[in-house]
Amino acid sequence: MLRATARRAVARRHRAVFVVLFSPSRAALARTRVSRALHQCYFMKLRSPAFILAASLAAATPGAHPCSVCGCSLASDWGPEGYNETGGALLSLRYEYFDQDQLRSGRHVVDRHDYPLPNSDELQVSTTNRNAVLQLDDVIDRKWSVSIQLPYHDRSHQTIAAGDAEVSSSLARGWGDARLLVRYQLRNELNNRWVLQAGLKLPTGRFDQDFATRPQAGEPLDRGLQPGTGTTNLLAGAAWFGRPATNWGFFAQALLDQPLAERAGFAPGASLTFNGGVRWLNAGNLTPQLQLNVRTEDREHGPEADRANSGGAVVLLSPGLSAQFTTTVNAYAFVQLPVYQRWNGLQLQPRVLFVAGLNCRW
Repeated sequence: MLRATARRAVARRHRAVFVVLFSPSRAALARTRVSRALHQCYFMKLRSPAFILAASLAAATPGAHPCSVCGCSLASDWGPEGYNETGGALLSLRYEYFDQDQLRSGRHVVDRHDYPLPNSDELQVSTTNRNAVLQLDDVIDRKWSVSIQLPYHDRSHQTIAAGDAEVSSSLARGWGDARLLVRYQLRNELNNRWVLQAGLKLPTGRFDQDFATRPQAGEPLDRGLQPGTGTTNLLAGAAWFGRPATNWGFFAQALLDQPLAERAGFAPGASLTFNGGVRWLNAGNLTPQLQLNVRTEDREHGPEADRANSGGAVVLLSPGLSAQFTTTVNAYAFVQLPVYQRWNGLQLQPRVLFVAGLNCRW
């Protein structure tokens, strides 16, 4: 009787998730159900100690990387990949901010004043990124779970195009490319978990926005600065989660992002992200955490690509803190500091990146 009831509850939850993701005609009803679920999150009781792994961290995944590899590349799956023994769904909302105002080439900072105007090279001035990412994770059973992410980008950009002597600017806003991941747990032990994941990045974001001000006003914006790439990408990776001591948790994670084909003369470079981290699981509501994030990316491809000024590698040190408000609601904040960088051509990079978010489970 209890097992049958549980199966019916899981089926109802999966139908609700299907409505949210794939049924526009019932969008109003879906929004109402999500709103009720968020409200209920403040009053639900903890069903299992494993929820600590579920909501202790859902920070930023590798995000947009205009004209470079750089972007938010914190691990997003330390929490969601570790809660499969309890079931349920996790709704996450995070905000990312980073201002790319440092022009770099290779491993060095470049002084724009060393390049007379007009110049045969494009000289980028700044790119300010404000990203919001909505993520829904749903556990099917002890082995399988599914995750969907939908980003929204607000990106202002200033540059001096090749042959120009004045600054052109743009403001790219809109929904980005959705990401769908399926996870399978090879081992489901609290202190030793191995997870495989695979999925797709879908071309849901626009890639046709233009420069807003002269002298490039009306000209197409660089494809690397658009909200979407226009391509479908294969995602594949693996992760390990361990807790060798009572108060310490560790993880390691790798993810490959491989474009499958060009679209409209452009394909972003394939990327590989590695994240590792440690956290101190004390008895309080605040959990200190530290991550090391490594990301490499190939050059862009296609006639619309800026091949000479794309691709590279970055290593970031990311201290952070998560706060448990209730048994079902927690928040987190991280600062990312580049400790090693190597870029092809001339690329804008941030000096520091900020990430904050809120998680709720029901």
